[in-house]
Amino acid sequence: MLTDTVIEDPRWDAAGLDRLSERAAVAALAHLGLDPAGFEIAVLGCDDARIAELNGTFRGKPQPTNVLSWPAEELFAEADGGAPARPEPGGPHGPAELGDIAIAYDTCLREAEIGGKPLADHVTHLVVHGTLHLLGYDHERDGDATLMETTEAAILAELGVEDPYAPRDGA
Repeated sequence: MLTDTVIEDPRWDAAGLDRLSERAAVAALAHLGLDPAGFEIAVLGCDDARIAELNGTFRGKPQPTNVLSWPAEELFAEADGGAPARPEPGGPHGPAELGDIAIAYDTCLREAEIGGKPLADHVTHLVVHGTLHLLGYDHERDGDATLMETTEAAILAELGVEDPYAPRDGA
């Protein structure tokens, strides 16, 4: 398995975070031509209080957010909009660690309800988003944001999930 899911908030069990995370992360790597068997990602299913603590500790922003990621290595592209470096897969001693993702149930549920989308679709999007961060994708610069959003939308389309960046009726 690509993902190793740790559940701190039991509501994630009912939401199927382990299954959603595996499906989303596998799709992201496969879309980019990476063999999921060569990698491992740790996924933490937590609540808003825990993610606010993590956000404060690691980003200096002690408030809840939907998803956080910690890449195992810096793969970011030097040029705005350029493709990130490709990670090396693990070998005979096991898969290479891509990094960690934390996702907050309360914020995800609230965002899904506000957006009028199924929780599973929103969680799938956020795990794809976090996985792309682990792979060096970012959205700080305009070209990088365009590349990341386009890549996310393509992966989500392969999974049958609506493009989260497409304009919505009435918006």
